[in-house]
Amino acid sequence: MAVSTVKEVFEQHIPAKLQAKPDVVTRIAAVYQFNISGPGGGTWGVDCTAPGGKVSEGAPASPKCTVAATEQDFLNIVNGKLNPQMAFMSGKLKIQGDMGLAMKLQQILV
Repeated sequence: MAVSTVKEVFEQHIPAKLQAKPDVVTRIAAVYQFNISGPGGGTWGVDCTAPGGKVSEGAPASPKCTVAATEQDFLNIVNGKLNPQMAFMSGKLKIQGDMGLAMKLQQILV
């Protein structure tokens, strides 16, 4: 199901993915920060160290991986219209921190 807002991604889409894939949450065991620019963007945290995973608005305390993108590029990635690797290579997706964790992120985003 396609998502239309960044808020929807973090309040519905990602929590549903975390709940459906508890084994992935356990394997990732790290904290992510998302900096999404644009009028519907914001800063969000995804904590895969918490049991079952936890999503919160605002910057998490100590993220191991930070992801930055525009609102539109982020929604295109989540909706499968933009390949995350191509977005990274073209500069539309910026990653700071652990690149290995960035690769695992696809399991809970797409």
